[in-house]
Amino acid sequence: MNYKDTLNLPQTGFPMKASLVEREPQRLEQWYADDLHAKIRARHAQADETFILHDGPPFANGDVHIGTALNKTLKDIILKFQTMRGKNVPYVPGWDCHGLPIEFKVVQELRKAGREDATPAEIRRECEAYARKFIDHQRTQFKRLGVFGDWENPYLTLDKKYEADELRLFADIVEKGYVYRGKKPVYWSIPCRTALAEAEVEYADHVSQSVFVKFPVAGETDTYLIIWTTTPWTLPANLAVAYNSRFTYKKVRVNGEVYIVESTLLPKVTETCGWEGTEEIESLIGKAVGALEYRHPFIDKTAKLFAGDNFVENSTGTGFVHVAPGHGMDDYHLGCANGLPIYCPVDDDGKFAHTDDLPVAEQMPADLLGKSILEKNGKSEANEAVLELLRAKAALVHQENYPHSYPHCWRSKTPVIFRGMDQWFINIDHDNFRQQALAAIDAVEWVPDWGQNRIQGAVDSRPDWCISRQRTWGVPIPAFYAGTEPVLDAR
Repeated sequence: MNYKDTLNLPQTGFPMKASLVEREPQRLEQWYADDLHAKIRARHAQADETFILHDGPPFANGDVHIGTALNKTLKDIILKFQTMRGKNVPYVPGWDCHGLPIEFKVVQELRKAGREDATPAEIRRECEAYARKFIDHQRTQFKRLGVFGDWENPYLTLDKKYEADELRLFADIVEKGYVYRGKKPVYWSIPCRTALAEAEVEYADHVSQSVFVKFPVAGETDTYLIIWTTTPWTLPANLAVAYNSRFTYKKVRVNGEVYIVESTLLPKVTETCGWEGTEEIESLIGKAVGALEYRHPFIDKTAKLFAGDNFVENSTGTGFVHVAPGHGMDDYHLGCANGLPIYCPVDDDGKFAHTDDLPVAEQMPADLLGKSILEKNGKSEANEAVLELLRAKAALVHQENYPHSYPHCWRSKTPVIFRGMDQWFINIDHDNFRQQALAAIDAVEWVPDWGQNRIQGAVDSRPDWCISRQRTWGVPIPAFYAGTEPVLDAR
């Protein structure tokens, strides 16, 4: 007798082995053969309640990776859950087909193929072909994950209808006065040769050259302001020095020269620079410091000091900040407030160049022209040239490496620079827009609740949005130029 036959065990048609590797593709094939998604949609199309999930799309620039797969899977769980609750759940997936990630990759491939002279029209054709290839790849991969959606009718940002809708929306915000063209410092990626928005910048550890530099005080013998900077390459663009009118500054004698430093920072600066036998001469309050003028350390010109109380600190540095209005937002605002030009002697390739903003005699020496700011093997040609010039002028007090967090281009992974140039911006504060956005954030229920503080902080502090790019693959800003003045008309 087989005792197994005497047991009252449940009967099942399921196999004892799952064999998922073989069975899962068969199950997915059956789903799509039966058009299961269409049947579900038809059953719930007349439901009383509709649930919409707007799909923030992936870039069509490569195969699905773990982050993309997780994103789509979590969305699919939510959509199927809402469907099982009896709701009408239309889901239209999409792809972001424009922008720097695709063009950067295509240009790299063209260079490898020896096509460095490709025209903008050729680059656009190659970019579209590249994007469509990976749309097909990713669609197959998402379907393989079992994600349901209207895969045969996705939205693509490269479709002409989609581009036309973008331009209609753009015309609307132009008409309402949000868009303007201005010259101000923006993030600039040297390898990608384009401006970047804040969202395209990521912070990474970086080692900069920290230098203390002597700026001669005009009208006083052997007397110097001591400036600290981690970007020596910006010194050719210096147009002013900022101080804090609330601070007290000290004049000290060191080896026969007189240096001026903020009083509470003096001990730290003395230690860092290795000064010995310092002799305090006198204290200077803000008003007395503001009356000084100085000479540029290696350019034949004199400039003024301006109060920069909102950004000049006494936690690091010397209490003085060298001001280059074309290379930083604090510098830019101080320069605008005091009538300084937004001077940026750097070209699109990230190399030193003269501009029309100043007389040639007031710009950098010819020896610096053409020097590249982009670092190679940890060194910048422009930085090294400026440091060599400072040494030749006996203006370099101290130099050391300075590790810190610094903005990098998200695509090339190289340090960005702040570069003053004409760009198109959206005015975040026009017509009380920022406050409207903050009010809208308050009206949303946030899960988890700490997400509210994060986005409120981002919206509250963000500068105007730079929307222009110096690239080929994207939706062009429909501005027309009559001479040098652009015409942007909502009609």
